[in-house]
Amino acid sequence: MKPLKKIALGMLLALAATATAGWFSLDKETRGLLKTVPTNRDLLFWSVPQRDAAFRALDRIPLLAKWRVVQPSSTPRSLPPGSPLALPLDLDAYMAGQRSSAILIVQGGKLRVERYGLDYGPDGRWTSFSVAKSFTSTLVGAALKDGHIKSMDDKVSDYITSMKGSAYDDVSIRQLLTMTSGVRWNEDYGDPNSDVAKFNNHPPEAGVPSIVSYLRQLPRQAPAGERWLYSTGETNLVGILVSEATKRPLAQYLEEKIWKPAGMEQQATWILSKTGQEISGCCIQAAARDYARMGQFILEGAKVQGQGILPEGWLQDATTKRADIGKPGRGYGYQWWTYDDGSFAARGIFGQGIFIDPKRQLVIASNANWAGGASSPKESEAREAFYKAVQQAVDAEAAPSR
Repeated sequence: MKPLKKIALGMLLALAATATAGWFSLDKETRGLLKTVPTNRDLLFWSVPQRDAAFRALDRIPLLAKWRVVQPSSTPRSLPPGSPLALPLDLDAYMAGQRSSAILIVQGGKLRVERYGLDYGPDGRWTSFSVAKSFTSTLVGAALKDGHIKSMDDKVSDYITSMKGSAYDDVSIRQLLTMTSGVRWNEDYGDPNSDVAKFNNHPPEAGVPSIVSYLRQLPRQAPAGERWLYSTGETNLVGILVSEATKRPLAQYLEEKIWKPAGMEQQATWILSKTGQEISGCCIQAAARDYARMGQFILEGAKVQGQGILPEGWLQDATTKRADIGKPGRGYGYQWWTYDDGSFAARGIFGQGIFIDPKRQLVIASNANWAGGASSPKESEAREAFYKAVQQAVDAEAAPSR
C-alpha cells in the first residue's frame, strides 16, 4: 500500500474511532484531506494543494494538531445585507490572482460584498495565521481592564516567572506588543533554519511551555524599545502572559471577552503547542463571517452593550503607529499594522486579513492561499491595491452627484 493511502486509511480509522459530530460534519473538507493530507507539521513548506486542503481543516488533522474549542454566541450578530458595492476592478480576476477562499466587505454596518472561492463557503472555517495576533493583543487590553495585568510597562518576567534570567527581563509588555524587544529572532518563512520555522518543533524543557523554553535561550541584539523586528514567537509569548495573568486558557478568555459578546455565529478553534498552550501568534480557525464580525467589533470600539471591554484610549493606542517599520505611511501598533490615514489591519501569511477603516466605516475580511508563498510581495501588493480600490469605491459613492 502506498504511504499516502496508508495515511488516508489511518485518518479514516481515526474518524471512526473519534465519532464526534464535528468530525462527521467535515464533508468536502475531509474528502480533500484524505486526498492531499500533509504528512508533517512544516506547513510553511507544504504544496499548494496540501494547503488548499489543510487551511480549511487544520483543527481536524489529528496527526498534526490539538486544539481548544471557542463556543459561539447564543444570539449571533446579524450581518444585514446592503446594496452591492460598485468596485472599480474585476473581482473575479482579483480573487483568482489571490487564490481567495473568501472576501467580505462590510460598510456602514451592512454586508455589501460576500464572495467565496477554492470550493469554500460560509459554513466552513479557515485558519487565521497571524490575524490571530490582533485577537491576542485585544485580550491583553481586556486583561488590563479586568485588572489581571497591572500596567503595560510591567516586565514580561513579572508574569512569566520561567523567563527570569533571560533577555526578556528587560522587556515590558508594551515592548512585547510592539515587537521592539531587541531580542534576536529570524522570521524568514523560506528558511527552514529560521526561528519561525523551528520553534514549533523545539523539544521543550520539562514543565515549561514550549515557546518559553525556546525564547528564553535567545540573546539580546539591541536595547529594548529601540528596534522593531517582527516576531511570531513573541506574540506566542504574549499569549502565555495573558494565560498566566488571567489563570485560564487563552481560548476560554477569547470566548468570554470577544467570541460570545461580539455575537460570533460559529464555533472556532485555537490550535495548541506541544505543551498544551494556544499558539497565540497564529492558528485560530473561524468562519469568514466571524472574521468580519471581529472587524466590526473593533471598528465599533470593542464594546458590549455600550461598555468597552478595553481601557479608555487603549484601542486608539493599539491601532496607531507605535513603531517604525521602515515603510512610508505605515507602522506597527499593538499587533496591528497601521496606516497614516487612520486605517489599520490584521494580517496573516498566505493572504489572510482583516482591514479596518474607521473613517469610511469599512471592514474587509479576506482568506486566501497565495500561490506565491507565505509573504509573496506580488500578492501582498495586489491586496494593498485592492484595499485602496475599495476605499475609492466608498468615496465615489459618497461624493455628491453633479
